[in-house]
Parts: sequence; C-alpha cells; structure tokens
Amino acid sequence: MKKNEIVELDITDLSYEAMGVAHYEGMTIFVNNALPGEKIKAKLLKIKKNFAFAKIEKIIKESPDRVNVKLNHWVQTGLASLAHIKYDKQLEFKRNQVVNLLHKADLDKIEVGQTLPSPQEVGYRNKAQVPVRKVKGQLDIGFFRRHSHDLVPLTNFFTTDPEIDRVLVAVRDILRKYNVPAYDEIHNKGEIRYLDVRRSKATGEIMVILVALHKDFEHLQDITQEISQIDKVTSIVLNHNPKKTNVILGKKDYLLWGEPQITDKIGDVSFKISPQSFFQINSLQTPRLYDLAIQKADLKPDDVVIDAYSGIGTIGLSVAKHVKAVRGMEVIKPAVDDANANAKLNGITNAEYVVGKAEEVMPRWAKEGLKTDVIFVDPPRKGLTPEFIDAAVETDPKKIVYISCNPATMVRDLQLFQEQGYDFNEIDPVDMFPQTPHVEAVTVLEKK
Repeated sequence: MKKNEIVELDITDLSYEAMGVAHYEGMTIFVNNALPGEKIKAKLLKIKKNFAFAKIEKIIKESPDRVNVKLNHWVQTGLASLAHIKYDKQLEFKRNQVVNLLHKADLDKIEVGQTLPSPQEVGYRNKAQVPVRKVKGQLDIGFFRRHSHDLVPLTNFFTTDPEIDRVLVAVRDILRKYNVPAYDEIHNKGEIRYLDVRRSKATGEIMVILVALHKDFEHLQDITQEISQIDKVTSIVLNHNPKKTNVILGKKDYLLWGEPQITDKIGDVSFKISPQSFFQINSLQTPRLYDLAIQKADLKPDDVVIDAYSGIGTIGLSVAKHVKAVRGMEVIKPAVDDANANAKLNGITNAEYVVGKAEEVMPRWAKEGLKTDVIFVDPPRKGLTPEFIDAAVETDPKKIVYISCNPATMVRDLQLFQEQGYDFNEIDPVDMFPQTPHVEAVTVLEKK
C-alpha cells in the first residue's frame, strides 16, 4: 500500500470519531465522511504500521442513512462531523459508544437507555469560540480543518444559534474596516485571536468577547462603539491572552462596554453568566438532562445534596427545590461568587457554595458532622481523580449521581466506585451536541 494509491473499500463500521472503518490487506483504514454499508473508492492519505487514513474519491454504493450536506466544510472541519448522517442514526451511534465501552469493561449486564434526542438538531449552541486568522490577505473567521491549523472561512456555523452567526459576521466586518491584524500563531503577533460570542436563549442578550494578544490596540474605542450598535449586543469584553498557547482564553477580562454578565435560564432558574463561566452549551436540552438526573436520583425532601465541580451552581440550584439543603464547592473563586449570587438572584436560601477542592472539602464536612445523602458530580472530560472517589465514599452518601461528558472516563470511574461498595444498573445517554460524536450520559450509583 502506498500513499495516494486509490483502493476500493467496503465500510463496515464507524469509529468513535465517526470515521468510516474498512479493512484492506490486513490493515484498518479510517475514512472521513464514509458510512457503514457503503462501497467507495478512496485515496490513501497517511499509512501507519497497522492502520491508515483515506478520503473518499467516489461513492460506488451509498448508504440510505446518508444526508447530502451542501456545505461539506462542516464535516471537514469537525465542526459537525456527523452532519452527513440521519439524526436517528446519530442517536443510535451515540448509544452504541456507551454499549461498546461497557462491553470492553465486562459490564454487559448494565442496561443502556435510548439516547435522549435534542429538541434542536441544528442552531442549538448558545456560545461560539471561533478563530480569527488571515486568509487570502484579509482577516477572516471560520474553523480549523480537522487535525490541522488551516482555517476554513465560514459565515454559517450550522450548530450555532443563527443570531450568534449574525453577530460574528458583523464583528468580523468591523475589524476588517479598521484593518485590525488577525493573530499569527507561528510568530505570536497580530491582534485578534478569537471571537467568543454568547447568547442567552431566555433573554436574547448577547455578549461579545474579543480575545486579543494585547489589552489595548489601535481603534479599540471606535471598534467597541460600532459593536455596541449591533442589535441585541448588551456586553462587550476584551479578554487578554498574551501567551503563545492553544488555550483560547487568557486569565484577564476587561469590560469595554455594557453589562459585565448576561442572564440565561435552565428551567425556571435564572443564571448570571460571566465571560469565563461554564454554562451548558445546549440551552433547550440542559433542563431535560438535569430533569433526567433528578428523576433518576429519586430525591427526598429531607435529603442533603453535595454539588461537586459546581461551577456557577447550575446543577445544585436546579436541585435545591427538591431537597432540604445543597452544599457545593469549586476551585475557581469567581465561579463560586457567581453561584452564591445566582442563589440570591432566585431567592434560593438552602444552597451555599465555597471555594476549595472537593477532595479536601468533602472529608472536612464529613468530620464536621454533615450528613450527605446524595452527591451530584459533573466532571470535565478527564473524569474524576482517585482522590475524589475516595473522598466521595468517605462522606458515605446513599447515592452518587454521575453526569458525564465523556463515557470512556465515566466507565473507568464507575468501576472504581464499584470496588468501594457502590453499584449501578443503567446508563442513559443524552444528546447535548447533535451533529458531533460527543455524547453525555447519566447514571446513579447506590451504596450496596
């Protein structure tokens, strides 16, 4: 097999990244944009020892599950790498991810529910962080081609709220008008690195964040003035990120105009959202995710709940009306301040948040005599640390509700909980990110 060789392949499966899988001359070949059941002609792009990557040259036999996407950039950039697959098959693919992970862990007896579909299949994202680069001599916005840093210019981001797309294009045009230099990541120079735009589904308020190499630059006042005229924009922030890094946001934010926060809702609970606050991306699906977790937890009115990795209090404040008390912790102080302010905003008096690591705070509370009935945890993609699991078990809760954005680390963590006397019998996948391979999942561990 040689690079650029054209081969005929039968696609038999999808990888966890949603690439078509074929077998040829003892090699596994991954093909972007190919679907199971298809026969294709493919060009070999990269050949490793046991596997290779290829791209479709011609589809000989097409899958009935294929959606012909007009703007193939969505698939090529990974922005919507499932956009070529019918939505019901996307849900099936996500459920199968969880089933396969459980099978590998010898947990085949665990029941896996049907994936909870999103109310919106496109245009659901309430936030966009888009790179700004120079393309063909001018500043442009778009998304990086998969596995590269080549910017594909875009004005329609497909999964993002169309109102956000409108603002992104308007801000791009203002930056062009004032000849603001786009960021050059090779030489760490230029000015605007990213545009980060957030929109509240509940109020329509829009926050524009200019992620810049310097905290001041030529024409910034004029640019701020023009952005403030864009319909529905209520907040303009400059985020200063001077480092040569792939991390999008720097640590310092400067309010240029308007309000320091926007307000959104999850169910009937309002949340003030700061530029760096974590807030679930899919506003319409989030209450359904939390309702599912609350229902599965079977909460009682006298329960005391710990909200670990609490962020701005989205889960704990959604749970508060069902229980006696909520105690939460988070290592980021501004997030804790926001969580307590959000409790006050909603007149919630039985929830309190503190700054600290869960691994340290939970055992301290246990020693102080806090009786914990339920722990809710929604960790980052890397999952939980063994120290967290030990600390959670030490507080002796009856139940642990695990909400995961990465079922692979979730299954690993669930096995560690099993070793310490907690068990579970079902996992429910939830589609928070239609058109992408990502899947969230919810399970409840109970003390044996």
